Order: sequence, then C-alpha cells, then structure tokens
Amino acid sequence: MTTTATFTGEGRRTGGAPVVSFDNVSKSYGSVKAVADLHLELHPGETVALLGPNGAGKSSTLDLLLGLRNPDAGRVQLFGTTPQQAIAQGKVGAMLQSGGLMEDVKVRELVKLACDLHPRAYPLDRVMKNAGVEEIADRMVNKLSGGQEQRVRFALATAGANELIVLDEPTTGMDVSARQAFWAVMREQANEGRAVLFATHYLEEADAIADRVIVLHRGRVLADGSAAEIKAKAGARRIVFDLEGPINEAALRELPFLTALEISGRTVRIQSHDADSTVHALYGLGFFPRNLEVAGLGLEQAFIAITEAATAEEAAR
Repeated sequence: MTTTATFTGEGRRTGGAPVVSFDNVSKSYGSVKAVADLHLELHPGETVALLGPNGAGKSSTLDLLLGLRNPDAGRVQLFGTTPQQAIAQGKVGAMLQSGGLMEDVKVRELVKLACDLHPRAYPLDRVMKNAGVEEIADRMVNKLSGGQEQRVRFALATAGANELIVLDEPTTGMDVSARQAFWAVMREQANEGRAVLFATHYLEEADAIADRVIVLHRGRVLADGSAAEIKAKAGARRIVFDLEGPINEAALRELPFLTALEISGRTVRIQSHDADSTVHALYGLGFFPRNLEVAGLGLEQAFIAITEAATAEEAAR
C-alpha cells in the first residue's frame, strides 16, 4: 500500500477543553472486559490512529465514544457533554464498518439526505466531489462495490462542518488513488482544527498520517505518542544482512540481546535490544555479514513487539 498524504499537525491544539474525554471507563460483555479503566483525551486538530490486535477493545471504544453503548463505569464526554447530545448538535461525523447503507436510492439522493439533515451542512456538490462519488452519483446504492460503498460512507460522515470525525477502517476496499484522495481531505479537516480519530489495520497509514498513535491492548492504553515515540518504546532495532555459505541458525540464536530472528534464503533479519553488541558478537562468532543494515523498527514491527511483550508479561503473572 502506498500513500503520500502526510499531516503536518498545523491545526493541532492541545490546550483548552478536550474534544473527547474518557474518564476511567470500563465496559464488559459477560466475563470479557472489553474496556478496562480507560482514560484518554483528544484535542482539536489532532489526527489520532487507534491501533490494537483483534480483541484489543477498539470497536468497543468507538461504540462508547459514539454513544452506541453505555459504559459500565466511568464517564465518556464529547465537547463537555454526552455523546448523544454532541451528535444531535452536528459536532460529530462517523464512518463505521458496522451497519448497512440505505438501499433502493441513488447515491446522490442518499448524500443529499445527509446534507439536508445536518445542522451545518456543506453544499452537496462539495461533499460529492470531496468523497469522489460524482461519477457514481446516479448509481443505486445496492449496486455499489465495497470500495464505492466506503466512499459513500465517507460522504455521509463529512456532509457538514463536524468538529470530530471518527473513522473505523475507513480505506478498506479503496484503491490507492482513492486512499490518497481520502487522506488529503482528512488532512484539510485536521488543519482546520478538527479532530480526526481513526482505527486501522493499515499500519503504514497510521505511520504516514497520524500525529498521535494510541495502542490498545485488552481494553487498556498500552502506548500513546507519536509514531516515532511508539517505535522508540519498542526498545529494539532491526538488523538485516546477507550471509554466504551454510547458515548456522543455532549459533545466530545465541547472539546477545536477540529478540527475533528470521532467515529467508541468504538474508537474515534480526531484532535486538542492543544492536551494537549484537553486531559485535556477530563478527566475534565468525560470521561475515554482507549488505549490513541497522535501523529502527517500523511502526508495524514496533506494534508487534510492544503487544507481544505485554502478552508475555501477563502470561508470566
């Protein structure tokens, strides 16, 4: 996946009242605690990626934020009031995976309805253009592809001047050009001071687009910071090199500070908590690596390292 949009954070303001506030919020479904004593705040102009493995509590967190479910404990507020009141006031736009679109209507008719109902609506033509649905305006909604449905959902979520935009896996099914156009519009929204919160499995998008990343694990915030800070939190670096001749995997696994090892043909990929010591030991064991590269972890690798470490720590208790 390729994306070129990058948020500058020009609209980000962390002072004043938060747009979103979770105050020790918990939510359980039977014996499963989906959200556990969650505390977080979002501020105007922030573009925030919500990450987590399956079962981390992302969907439950979004449901609580949008007032689709009520917390068992704690308080959720949007703009200092309840989610339901904030939504009724036209302050929140949402693009969710759950729920279908109205059928037996044309795309233009559905988007026009959203504009007519929004208390601070944008002109219909602007909404259609920004969402890239002009070419399918006269198509019936039940005749759309998955990517086209996503663009229609995007149009409905941005039909008016919302101050918070909530997106759940927004670019699923979109091609590369549609994704780029989508994030360009979101960049404009954030730079105008609106808060954008999106949950995604495309970690490349989170790395390129979000100015803040929140990692959830079993309903709790495991990490919260910029993509660079999340990568640093993983505490490991990536070492890649090629080896000639037979590769002694057992010897490689004895390298100090090793946290992960992958061998693909002649290429060896290592994660280490102390790259300098690992590379020094590599030569000391008689290996002669070629094309040696040492770099920080990507966001995806850091995400995996952080969540796996949390899982291992819980298992050891």
